[in-house]
Amino acid sequence: MTPVELSRTVLRALRQAVDAGELSVDVGRSLDRDLDRGLGRDPDAPVESGPLPVRVEKPRPGGRGDYATNIALQLARAAGRTPRQVAEVLSPRLAAEPGIAGVDITGPGFLNITLAGARDEALVREILERGSCYGHVHPDTGALAQIHVPREIRAVVIADSARRILRSQGVLVRVTCDDAPDPAWADVLGVRVDAHGRPPQPLPTLRPVPAEADGAEGPLRLGRDAARWALLHPAAHDHPRVTAEQGGDQHLVQRESNPLFRVQYAHARSRALIRNAADLGFTAAPGDTGLPLGTGTPLLDALATHPAVLASAARHRAPDRLARHLVVTADAFLAFQSAPHSAPHSAPHSAPHSAPQSAPCGAPHSAPHRAPQGPTRRADRGQILPMGDEKPSAAHRARLALAEAAGTVLAGGLSLLGISAPDHL
Repeated sequence: MTPVELSRTVLRALRQAVDAGELSVDVGRSLDRDLDRGLGRDPDAPVESGPLPVRVEKPRPGGRGDYATNIALQLARAAGRTPRQVAEVLSPRLAAEPGIAGVDITGPGFLNITLAGARDEALVREILERGSCYGHVHPDTGALAQIHVPREIRAVVIADSARRILRSQGVLVRVTCDDAPDPAWADVLGVRVDAHGRPPQPLPTLRPVPAEADGAEGPLRLGRDAARWALLHPAAHDHPRVTAEQGGDQHLVQRESNPLFRVQYAHARSRALIRNAADLGFTAAPGDTGLPLGTGTPLLDALATHPAVLASAARHRAPDRLARHLVVTADAFLAFQSAPHSAPHSAPHSAPHSAPQSAPCGAPHSAPHRAPQGPTRRADRGQILPMGDEKPSAAHRARLALAEAAGTVLAGGLSLLGISAPDHL
């Protein structure tokens, strides 16, 4: 959102407050004309042609957000209220506007505005800076936890993943079991316990619904990734599907109906985009994606809530919460990267691309399509990678950064579940 657009937004909030009777401002004909110009009601007098009716500027020392305005101080006398009271009327209306992440009131009544795009850029930057540690707690909190489980394969796998998640939250964890686990569980599933044997005093015991089969028909036949997912993805009180009769083989198929495949495919797709971008000579850089407001919001929301999901999964010893969140994140990323968007500044004469930017989930994909060279440049339709003879822009770098952030979160989450995040599928 530009300062011009933000000025119009502030004026719109003021107009709505006056119309709703929340403010009674005797602005006179001069300011009223400026309001009309700022809202674009007079096509012959665009706001860009003269001074902005509402001044917005970078916050001064002590301020917050991306922009600040003193409109409440200017109108307080005409409104018959204090500047802070005027600001308190305008603040919720501004906060509800698209493209605004939040509004703070500072000093006698300055409105400090945080733009959604700036918040999104900061989120992506934080994820890329922290990498697989995004959402983790550092340094250790000093808290201690013990997880005791019966000698049952699902209980041991859940305890192993819960240990990883608790460690990510700065907790030191000890896992114990009633008896020594089957060595094959460690060999195939990568689980471990710190001690085994009946405790001298009863301990709170983690007792999920057990897998109904073991041995040749049990989860080990699925291999590490599929077996751990089959045991971890359902809530502890739900029955896992591990045998062929239960539909356990569905954890192995490379189809959209398989949540594990979608999560791993989404990670592999994000890495493929990074490789393809390198072939085109550019890298990721957080910034303005140049996409319409609201584009990518489900993905950004999923990335933003990842730390809270980790904390909840640790608190409840519930890896299934993380597994389900990874599915939400993967689905949001696949929807974001596969559907072309109408970028706000696309050239009107450019022809639309004849094919989607990437293959649908589960289908093979190749390097970015390159159209024959010609005099006509393609419009930026919001793809992550430039198409045809289009040159990489700052918006492409920002979209690639969002894709890389999604892949980073997916890889980190899969690691906590003890599942691989392949770069190729």
